[in-house]
Amino acid sequence: MIKIKTMAEINAMRDASKIVKDTLDLIESKIQVGMTTKELDTIAHDYIISVGGYPACLGYYGFPASTCISVEEMVVHGIPSDDVVIKDGQIVSVDITALYNGFHGDAARTFMVGNVSSEKRKLVEVTKECFFKGLDAVGIGAPIGNIGHAIQTHAESNGFSVVRDFVGHGIGVDMHEDPNIPNFGHKGTGIRLKEGMVICIEPMINMGTHKLDFLSDGWGVVTRDRLPSAHYENTVAITEDGVEVLTL
Repeated sequence: MIKIKTMAEINAMRDASKIVKDTLDLIESKIQVGMTTKELDTIAHDYIISVGGYPACLGYYGFPASTCISVEEMVVHGIPSDDVVIKDGQIVSVDITALYNGFHGDAARTFMVGNVSSEKRKLVEVTKECFFKGLDAVGIGAPIGNIGHAIQTHAESNGFSVVRDFVGHGIGVDMHEDPNIPNFGHKGTGIRLKEGMVICIEPMINMGTHKLDFLSDGWGVVTRDRLPSAHYENTVAITEDGVEVLTL
């Protein structure tokens, strides 16, 4: 069931979303070669708690950390670890969800650390562009399929592939709500967007194949060909005044 939000609820989601934005900005200022992903997770956890929020990933279906941090070929749901040391030239995706006053905000960024190759840099930049292509397709009455079509078209025109096993989603009181927001599809298909819907658009774009392998830890997901993957996500509200990205 799709939960339509009132303006008061969207205002509450702005607060949670600002915490997410500020946490990602903090991570961007701190991330460097030689850090562990666990150190980054601690920075994010401590900041979210310090401003009165809760890192909603922590304990979610048993997830053992406050953020998902995915390095290189890890697509999503990487578990932060003292054993994962960030190396020069790597790309690192950080996905954060904060709960504040009963509502969630959710966003992800892929950071380029040190001397990143031109191929990886293009992947990260195109993934971000894919989000904004999808955002351009959002509006009252627009079919959800238009979002995925715009993302897929841009990714594939740049020689990349779109992850199909994971999608964007609605968000609000719950971290994941209806509807699903695929990053692929056909124009004119799917339910039509309505005023008061809040969704997460989150392109996950691979350098090589879209096919994935699931790790034995029950969480981590990697590209089958072990080529890099990038992730860019924001929480988006549809209001009578237009479309607002809450996590920017």
